Amino acid sequence: MLRLISGLMLLLLASLSASDACAHAFLDHAEPRVGNKVGNPPREVTLWFTQKLEAAFSSITVTGPSGQRVDAGKARISGDQMSVSLKGGGTGTYHVNWRVLSVDTHTTDGSFTFQVGP
Repeated sequence: MLRLISGLMLLLLASLSASDACAHAFLDHAEPRVGNKVGNPPREVTLWFTQKLEAAFSSITVTGPSGQRVDAGKARISGDQMSVSLKGGGTGTYHVNWRVLSVDTHTTDGSFTFQVGP
């Protein structure tokens, strides 16, 4: 009987941990892709997340090869997608930093790079 109760408790704890992990908006994919190399500077960066975002509390910044910001204007958010237009930044490494608040009130952030050049 003690084994049965212990097994049920472990199962309950595992299910609670799994649902807790799903309660955040994590980066699903991006365009340009994370770590990818593209031939020309993109006109925008778009990120897709695993949950819908709260627009008022979500942001994205992009810095170009010179270290200066190349994002132009405020991020556009629709559902689980966030985009920002870019100014030309030349060839080299671009750094994308994001911070989002999902509609379930959990905040996550992260960053990645992509390359521009031949």
